[in-house]
Amino acid sequence: MKLTIVIPALNEEEAIGSTIRRCQEAVPHICNASPVTDVNIVVVSDGSTDRTAEIARSFAGVSLIEFEQNQGYGAAIKAGFEAGGGDLLSFLDSDGTCDPLYFGDMCHAMEAERADVVIGSRMGPDSQMPLVRTIGNKVYAMMLGVLARKRVSDTASGMRVIRATSLKSLYPLPDGLHFTPAMSARVLMDDHLRIVEIPMTYSERIGRSKLSVVRDGLRFTLTIADAALVARPSRIILPMLAALLIATFGMMVHPLSRYMEEGHLADWMIYRAVAALLSVTLAMLLLAATAVADEIIDIALPRAPQRTWLQRWIGKLFETRSAIPMVTACVGVAVLLCGKGFWQYFTTGKVYIHWWRVIASSSLLTMACIVGVTWLMLRIMSLLKKRQAVTVATPRRTAAEVSDAPSVVQPV
Repeated sequence: MKLTIVIPALNEEEAIGSTIRRCQEAVPHICNASPVTDVNIVVVSDGSTDRTAEIARSFAGVSLIEFEQNQGYGAAIKAGFEAGGGDLLSFLDSDGTCDPLYFGDMCHAMEAERADVVIGSRMGPDSQMPLVRTIGNKVYAMMLGVLARKRVSDTASGMRVIRATSLKSLYPLPDGLHFTPAMSARVLMDDHLRIVEIPMTYSERIGRSKLSVVRDGLRFTLTIADAALVARPSRIILPMLAALLIATFGMMVHPLSRYMEEGHLADWMIYRAVAALLSVTLAMLLLAATAVADEIIDIALPRAPQRTWLQRWIGKLFETRSAIPMVTACVGVAVLLCGKGFWQYFTTGKVYIHWWRVIASSSLLTMACIVGVTWLMLRIMSLLKKRQAVTVATPRRTAAEVSDAPSVVQPV
């Protein structure tokens, strides 16, 4: 079993030599502690302008890739993976913070627990990580845990091992420093991939950090959200929908209670009614977006996540047997509320009904339109899924296959 260790480096002349030396010294331990029999070390100089490449070149048995210009942390790791090959692919930061001896335990855990990705967690009590980054990592771990319903303590660890056969399921991954949280999110969001954490020590880095707390922190957050939108969109959309419904109830509870007591609404309450109409419309759009997004994922992903009972229930809302009664009911109630007003307008040219009827009717007709359009979109996607299934079952023959097929001659 071959292990490739990739060391991405950008202007790390102070630490790159000791990092390579420690990796070479760790090879016997890695082979003794795990099924690994061969270790390949690849250094990727990501547009370094100091002596990083020169120092790496001085080590025998180490492969060196040099980027003329900086392409990014993730791009360097991916280039190292492609050049190194092997059964297991790994990387660690070049700044001296991670101990390569832990690769032995990580490769052992990879095989023992049949994992796809093994992370070296830096969040132990002996970690020398700066306080700001520690807090940030805890926040990202909590965010990802809520969205993925799986726990990981270190989403952005710069030391991990990946099974080569699982890499295809992880790609595409970004080229920047958000490469690691994107990988963590991708694994945790996929029901078919398994991630394992191994606690490790983490030392204070040598030299200056390339990480920007604000810029890269925002990238990490968006990366986690993007991974959830691709695999589990309902876990982002539905909380927003719930917040809108709560806001709508809060806006309308006073007008409704007053209407129940006095039988009419004051004119100033029209502003609340209009705001509630917008809120309900947006909530309905989010509900429809959840159903459509789940269907898109089913079509696009070869291994779509299993739907929860709530997702299945939302999907059934927009099926024909549910959509038709909902549209009929919304349109019927809207006509009852404003039918008299339309008749007044056509006979007298004036409308005498109260404004709340117009707003309620508009809301019902809007919801009917959303349900109808969503039903149409889901119908189109359902037909596409059926055609896709037939295409996979009966693949088209190539021109060469058609020409080679025996011709059938009809008798005269």
